Amino acid sequence: MRYLPHSDAERRDMLDACGLKSLNDLYAHLPAEALFPRSLDIPAGKSEYEISDYFKQQAARNANGYASFLGAGVYSHYRPVLCDVVVSRGEFLTSYTPYQAEIAQGTLTTIFEFQTMVCQLTGMEVANASMYDGSTAVPEAAMMATRVTGRHKFLVAANLHPEYREVLDTAARNAQLHVESFGYDPKTGAIDVPALESKLDKDIACVILQSPNFFGIVENIKQASELAHKHGALLVVVFSEAVSLGLVEPPRDADIVVGELQSFAISPSYGGPFAGIIATKEKYMRQIPGRLVGETKDADGNRAFCLTLSTREQHIRREKATSNICTNQALIALMATVFMSVYGKQGLRELAEQNLAKAHYLAKGLDLPFSGPFFNEVVARPKGRTPEEANAALLDRKIIGGLPLGRFFPELKDSMLLCATEMSKRADIDAVKEVLL
Repeated sequence: MRYLPHSDAERRDMLDACGLKSLNDLYAHLPAEALFPRSLDIPAGKSEYEISDYFKQQAARNANGYASFLGAGVYSHYRPVLCDVVVSRGEFLTSYTPYQAEIAQGTLTTIFEFQTMVCQLTGMEVANASMYDGSTAVPEAAMMATRVTGRHKFLVAANLHPEYREVLDTAARNAQLHVESFGYDPKTGAIDVPALESKLDKDIACVILQSPNFFGIVENIKQASELAHKHGALLVVVFSEAVSLGLVEPPRDADIVVGELQSFAISPSYGGPFAGIIATKEKYMRQIPGRLVGETKDADGNRAFCLTLSTREQHIRREKATSNICTNQALIALMATVFMSVYGKQGLRELAEQNLAKAHYLAKGLDLPFSGPFFNEVVARPKGRTPEEANAALLDRKIIGGLPLGRFFPELKDSMLLCATEMSKRADIDAVKEVLL
């Protein structure tokens, strides 16, 4: 929306219509101590030319042209131009929420397609109209498991994205729920199955694990599912790298799948906004948070769409709501939907194969602490340098290195998490290996 300033004459007309002499009269009813009597001590406004020049100067300071091997939940992938073209259209960009189906068929259609594609991607039967992001989808899934099972304890894999775990801990603490960790195998980097089995009991609502996990290792979902179900618990599978689902078997053995679609044409943008997903089996549909768009027919028998289930507090009584989510990332989810439409099933598979091949080329010859199968992220130990020193050396070559893991995992303070995608060039990969070796 454009900013349209008012002239002095227009402001005078509005004041006259209100029976006021000045803008200060608008605040005459307030006590003096609530008012700020002087002007703000800020510089005078700049002209449009000065502002444009300022931002050009600041942009020149950015790290343009740098290769990046940083992943850890936010990934550098190619963004088809068509995604921006579609989401920038006025009918999508300015729409808010589809309360009135008769005037919101376009938005409802795109959300319905989004839900359909998420189900195909995850192997689940039902998906909702998106979440804020992957991290907030995790506690929503945990609380959903509590409603289904009536239990109040969660078992969480230690190799879950640590920031996702922090969000879960915050939500659980304020909902009087109990979160407990189980470890990972120091040899493979995958979950420690015996440790998981030893902690499962009749009080566990769900087991939460990530695949590929934070170390990039692909987990054995079927084995974890069998263990969880043996004790009456649900299995929640998390993903942060959506491209992996183009190649890795969908987590059909899970009860709830949550994750982040940032990889699907959503710009990193300093950490957001992103689009989370939550999908589940049809028998748990009424416990899913947020809202679902369904297909129906209008009065003339034509195909139409409407809000089928809306279990958020804006639609039903607060005490019966499954979540206090009051909106969703519909515009960002549309971007992911366009991405999935552009690539299609075969294209997404080929994209995933590129990521896999480049990551394994990067890993070849490096000192890898974990032996488990990995997708496009891998943990490596630089030789003769700390991860921070290795990153400084890479930065001199205009390369953004990996994430030093000591920040989250003290036992891995000598290791870093590296990511290679279709955007990684062979020359840059070779340069990274040269520094790490």
